[in-house]
Amino acid sequence: MAGLIDLQNEEEVKVYLENLGIEYSYQCYKEGEPDGCHRLADYLEGIKKNFELAAKVLKENCEKNEHSESCYKLGAYYAIGKGGLTQDLKAAYNCFLKSCEKNGKKSISACHNVGLLAHDGRINNDQPDPVLARDYYSKACDGSFAPSCFNISAIYLQGVPGIPKDMNLALKYSLKACDMGHVLACANASRMYKLGDGIDKNDAKAEALKKRAKELHKEQKEGATALTFGE
Repeated sequence: MAGLIDLQNEEEVKVYLENLGIEYSYQCYKEGEPDGCHRLADYLEGIKKNFELAAKVLKENCEKNEHSESCYKLGAYYAIGKGGLTQDLKAAYNCFLKSCEKNGKKSISACHNVGLLAHDGRINNDQPDPVLARDYYSKACDGSFAPSCFNISAIYLQGVPGIPKDMNLALKYSLKACDMGHVLACANASRMYKLGDGIDKNDAKAEALKKRAKELHKEQKEGATALTFGE
């Protein structure tokens, strides 16, 4: 069929990939298409393994075009010091913040990362900002990102400056994260019901959640063992 390439033919694959790079470069630099620039960055990273050039494309596409996925990936580059960039958590934070606010494909993950960096405190002279962290965790949690829901529950479970301990909210967010398959959230909710600390004690619910946590742990362990392709 026309348009298909023979993946067993090394030369044919090489030509195809080179043409792909040319196409993405044209989309980015000639047509000024932000999605094309992001595809070019992915190509440079994944095919060419040219992380420094990928970082340059991501930086321009984030700063000039405010492309959500490019800002997210650039934030990841800054977070670990990839592609010739110096590790800079404040720069990473700003990139994730842009991505979070653009409502793109990676915005939910970006909002979670903003929460993590605010919670950690290293972007603010080692001064954690749990209130800001909670607010961005909430954005990600509303987008069904289980780790953010779990982190909110932990904030309410312990209580932090600016956010008093609230076992009802801790339980609410633990249950939400549990419903999305978060093992530790199920375990925490089980323990809350078991102890009845600040909420009504309920042994039946505690046991059901404990069982759910065990099932999820088993499923995830088996899934990790079975997964081989693409690791």
